[in-house]
Amino acid sequence: MDFPELLKQLNKSIDSLDLVSARKYIEENIELLTKNRQLLRGNTRAMFDIIKQKKDTGEKPLSRHEMTVIYSINKYATKFDLTGLKLIVNNNAELFINEDIKQYLNEDAKTLLQGMHVLHKSET
Repeated sequence: MDFPELLKQLNKSIDSLDLVSARKYIEENIELLTKNRQLLRGNTRAMFDIIKQKKDTGEKPLSRHEMTVIYSINKYATKFDLTGLKLIVNNNAELFINEDIKQYLNEDAKTLLQGMHVLHKSET
């Protein structure tokens, strides 16, 4: 994939909150994106910086399953589907031990999870 197409797909993934695909694009093309970081848009650049920092420090990134769960949480929160949100939170409670997930949650998810007492206000 050439750089303009990569940039287009990456921005599209970020805009649609498809963080799993966005992370995959970043991880597979990290060197190319490092050289062209200035061309990344705000949210895309923020996610790139997070992934690059984790890679540079040797920190283990979130798994594909964890990213899929976070994506689902964001979707349920955006649609205000409290039943689906509660179900996914109850089935993945161990995920909320990891403080890294809060940076992947959208504002709707953060607000609803605070109301459910899954996240504390100081965590966001």
